[in-house]
Order: sequence, then structure tokens, then C-alpha cells
Amino acid sequence: MNANNYQDRALETAIYPNRGANFVYPALGLVGEAGEVADKLKKVIRDNGGVLTDPVRDAVAAELGDTMWYVAVLASELDYSLDEIMAMNLSKLSSRKKRGVLTGSGDAR
Repeated sequence: MNANNYQDRALETAIYPNRGANFVYPALGLVGEAGEVADKLKKVIRDNGGVLTDPVRDAVAAELGDTMWYVAVLASELDYSLDEIMAMNLSKLSSRKKRGVLTGSGDAR
């Protein structure tokens, strides 16, 4: 499956208020799901000495899937395809690499 195909299929299950004119809903969902990923991994450190078990690995993968769904839907709300988002990101990172500023912080490096 390619990214745009995933995005099209994700949109088939996108049911929320004012879909097509509501970027806030998927943005908040994205933050929530990313938090669930982080929380599961935090508990690996706290409860299991940093050892990632297969069940937790599977649970994190499931949360990453939910995160991807929100990324796809939010991109659509912003009128971008996932292919466009990914291409823009790689272009930005390539530029930073060429300029020697991959590390550090700030959007305008």
C-alpha cells in the first residue's frame, strides 16, 4: 500500500463533526495518539527496565497506526496528500543535511 492509497482508505472511516472544514479534531487526535505511544514506551522504561516485549511492541505498533490515521486525515483537512507531506519533509531534511544543520533546533535552520 502506498501513502496516498492509505490516506484515501483512512478517509473512508473519518467520521467527525464538520469533516472537511475541521482541522482541530484530527490535530487533537494526533496529539492524543502520539501521547499514547510515548506513554507505552515510558512504561517499558519504568516497569520493565527498558526491555521491549513483543506484546508491548505490538501495542505500540497499534498506536502508531492510530497516529498515522490522524496524520492522514489532518493532511487531508489541510488539502495535502501524504505523498506531498512526505516529499516536503524529505526536501527539508535534505536541505538541512547539505547545509550541515540536521542537528540543533528551530524550524528555520
